Amino acid sequence: MEIDIGISESNRKDIAHGLSRLLADSYTLYLKTHNFHWNVTGPMFQTLHIMFEEHYQELAEAVDVIAERIRALGFPAPGTYSQFVELSSIKEEQDIPDAKGMIRRAVEGHESVVRTARSLFPAAEEVSDEATADLLTQRIQLHEKTAWMLRSLLE
Repeated sequence: MEIDIGISESNRKDIAHGLSRLLADSYTLYLKTHNFHWNVTGPMFQTLHIMFEEHYQELAEAVDVIAERIRALGFPAPGTYSQFVELSSIKEEQDIPDAKGMIRRAVEGHESVVRTARSLFPAAEEVSDEATADLLTQRIQLHEKTAWMLRSLLE
């Protein structure tokens, strides 16, 4: 059945592609954060172990919301590691950093998600896609706050 939500197929496709990049960044950050949760050591172990768990649980919920928005726009959501690697601006971890290194890399990941989300606003705003704009605003707010809180641990 044809989709008639007031946004052309071409514009929906552009927005869905941008959201696919956001999904890939979010999923890659989820994996990174889960890795840090499992492998953190040192004097801040308990604090970071619990915090990373909270972060990856939030990201697990977020990827579902993002994927469902892509589907609502009429396009398939990427769902394989190879697709995520191709689409994500966040690189996989090749080593296990110390606790402060994990915090720094987590900050970088959250800021990458913010940049990706922010880059999608023009396409959403151009066609009055308030649903996508609202999703982007929520993601930006959460990731900016998380990055700030993580940076505070390094001071």
